[in-house]
Parts: sequence; C-alpha cells; structure tokens
Amino acid sequence: VQLQASGGGMVQTGGSLRLSCAGSGRSFIPYDMGWFRQAPGKEREFVGYSASRGLSSYLSEAVKGRFTISRDSAKNTVYLQMNSLNPEDTAVYYCASRSGAQAPWSWGQGTQVTVSS
Repeated sequence: VQLQASGGGMVQTGGSLRLSCAGSGRSFIPYDMGWFRQAPGKEREFVGYSASRGLSSYLSEAVKGRFTISRDSAKNTVYLQMNSLNPEDTAVYYCASRSGAQAPWSWGQGTQVTVSS
C-alpha cells in the first residue's frame, strides 16, 4: 500500500486539524494503519493506530482524549482528528501501514503540523 498524508498546516493553541492518509495500490482493509510523528531533534513517536478492518484503535497517552483515528474503507483513507492542539504537538506527521502485529511498519510521506502559542 502506498500512502500519502495530507491536511497539515499551522494552527493556534487550542485549534484543530484533521489529517488524511490516502492509500493506493491495494485496499488497506486488512492492514493496521498507524500515525507517527517526529518533532525537530526528536525521535519518531508513535501516536496511534487503527487495527485491520477498523475493529479497534489505540492512541498514545500523549494524545488520548484529544485525537481520534478513523478510517473510510470505501475511500481507502484513514484520518487523524486532532483537537485541543498545543505547541508540543508540532511535528511532521506520518501515516504507516503493516500487514500484522509482528510486521514492520511501511511509511508514507509526512505532513507538517505547526501549533503556535
């Protein structure tokens, strides 16, 4: 599955953004779909993922209660709704896919999110 993230931009503290990740090449229904982020000078950080077929989702403690993950299988797209953003959320956000819990993540291109105070 080839992935392309979009929807990033600049917002003020407390604002919202919705990121999209469009898949091409094959349906990602059987895949786990994840979101990661990397802030300047920091390692890539796991944000959350939607399990295959959208049966469940998981979010890291850093974003739980503010972010949600959803997927639209008809559009082969997964979303990351981000609310109550703060400057610590500033990063390049990447979507990724994997064929199973033991498989490595396959990355797509990222999208920049900048939150100003």
